[in-house]
Amino acid sequence: GPMTDATRTEEFRLSGGEVLDKVKALLHEGTLRRLTLKTEEGRVLLEIPLAVGLVGVALLPILAAVGAVAAVVTRLTLVVEKVEG
Repeated sequence: GPMTDATRTEEFRLSGGEVLDKVKALLHEGTLRRLTLKTEEGRVLLEIPLAVGLVGVALLPILAAVGAVAAVVTRLTLVVEKVEG
């Protein structure tokens, strides 16, 4: 069940311009449980819990939020929590 799913955390240091493409690629894999955008200093800018299996139009608000943050911050750390498949 959901309580026993193993998750792992991955961290990516990206420029603002790379963030959206990376997030789209990760969302496409369909294994994300949580998405966090932080400054290089570690301040959390955006944290989004995700339901597994979100697709298409359901992702648009998430991508819009990520895009808005990425547009104003030049260097970001993207932290993702993934379900081990």
